[in-house]
Amino acid sequence: MSPAPADEMGSTALDGGWGWMVVVGAHISIGFAYSTPKVLSIFFKEIQDDLGASYSEIALISSVMLAAMYAGGPVSSVLVNRFGSRPVVIMGGLMCGLSMVTASFGSSIIYLYLCIGIIGGCGLALNLNASLTIISKYFLARRPLANGLAMAGSPVFLCVMAPVNQYLLNQFGWRGSLLVLGGVMLNCCVAGALMRPVTPPCKPPSCTPEKKVEEQPNGYNTERKGSCLKSSKKFLDLSFFKDRGFVIYLIGNMMFIFGAYAPIVFLSAYAVNQGVEKYSAAYLLSIMGFVDMFVRPGTGLVANSKWIRPRIQYFFSFAMVFNGVCHLLCPLITSYPFLVLYAVFFGVGFGMVFALIFECLMDLMGNQRFPSAVGLVTIIECFPMLLGPPTAGFLVDVFGDYKYLFYMCGTVIVAGGVFLFVMNIYNYHMLDKEKAAKDGGVSQKSTENQEQASLSAMEMK
Repeated sequence: MSPAPADEMGSTALDGGWGWMVVVGAHISIGFAYSTPKVLSIFFKEIQDDLGASYSEIALISSVMLAAMYAGGPVSSVLVNRFGSRPVVIMGGLMCGLSMVTASFGSSIIYLYLCIGIIGGCGLALNLNASLTIISKYFLARRPLANGLAMAGSPVFLCVMAPVNQYLLNQFGWRGSLLVLGGVMLNCCVAGALMRPVTPPCKPPSCTPEKKVEEQPNGYNTERKGSCLKSSKKFLDLSFFKDRGFVIYLIGNMMFIFGAYAPIVFLSAYAVNQGVEKYSAAYLLSIMGFVDMFVRPGTGLVANSKWIRPRIQYFFSFAMVFNGVCHLLCPLITSYPFLVLYAVFFGVGFGMVFALIFECLMDLMGNQRFPSAVGLVTIIECFPMLLGPPTAGFLVDVFGDYKYLFYMCGTVIVAGGVFLFVMNIYNYHMLDKEKAAKDGGVSQKSTENQEQASLSAMEMK
């Protein structure tokens, strides 16, 4: 699909037009990116029995995949800046499909770490960052809504793929299921085809015919390479750590990521351990995804309101605390109806957090700095992502009970939400003081200039 004419795209790029088709593509791409590490947990028991792995070893598959997805953020950002979102998402889709197909022939847990974890995770990284970046280019006023709709891809795909994977597992085993799943994930290439680049209106200086390479001055290629290198370096810009709001966001977000995925990875196994039938246990993920599906766009609408948008950081803190409290209450549940209720509330809390998680970063950094910031955030978050599920699996191996992993995850997430709430109050207070001091300094300087001008006028007289 070729790009639209420049004048057409320039007038319709923001908040509508083809932007909604871009949201559809991002919905598909983000859906695979976030749901795949979760729904793979349905195969974990069969893989564990087949390969003789422990709980912590089997949980590391999703951890490595998620860590690679987050660690690949800066590389994805550089590629998007150089080539645009469309080819990057298409390449990510090809990598994801290849990873699942090759993993179906695996005979060791290390082989699965390499295929599913590293290759598949890198493919998901290309999909995720490219989708988030192009939404920030197409939308401004309606950006929270667009982000909510795009991020709703995760629960939609989770809701659909959980029972589908259980069916595939019963019909073809885990190897055949991964083979089919690899073909399904090639749909990311279709999603990438929808991501038409935003072309700004053509300006007169940029419309002049390009000179041939041999007619360029000798220093032209060197200057161009230096410009590209400078552009690449900004995606690993460590100056973000001087921004107080960014550091606060990063610490709270890391605490959430540490405890966010382990309850999903072990939810089906926990239900089976409580005596629930396998299909019913798999449907818990579908119930969570179904609720999450409506919560994310709904949260986007609420966050876009004039009452919430100026206070979106506090809304994000509330969502994290709500999510953590759900995990703390889960070990008290022993019957299937109450597990369904837990899945519903889990879907509400999880959906609110992920509808806001990147919108809050955009709110802090702005559209221009967001691609650089999200690359840095994702590569740092890969460490808690890598440690969270295996730590939870280790607790299951040691104590032989799932309740301790829910206590651990709930405590860490609640602490992160409280930290964000308190520190954002402090941050906004300091920003107001700094602004007042700056305004006072400008006012004092203006008064001094006026007095000096008056004295000069009197001397001239």
